[in-house]
Amino acid sequence: MGKKRKSGGRSKGKKGRSSKVQCRGCGRMVPRDKAKKKTRYSSLVDPVLGRELRQRGSYIPREKRTEYFCISCAVHRGYTAIRAKSERKN
Repeated sequence: MGKKRKSGGRSKGKKGRSSKVQCRGCGRMVPRDKAKKKTRYSSLVDPVLGRELRQRGSYIPREKRTEYFCISCAVHRGYTAIRAKSERKN
């Protein structure tokens, strides 16, 4: 049986076992090195108020949220694309 990917679809190298994270889309437990990570920033201030404060030159903090997705959810949402075999090998 041929091997589809040299890495086996993971980025762990020779680290051994990696921790698991929960997929934000379906709730599946996925190894952290296999999951697709999406970082989002959300403002802690109302958008209208934030626009006024920014015009006056004040700093508005943002909250950083990291979400993990399994491969099937990442493909479904468009975060990852299915590539041809020739593109995959690069």
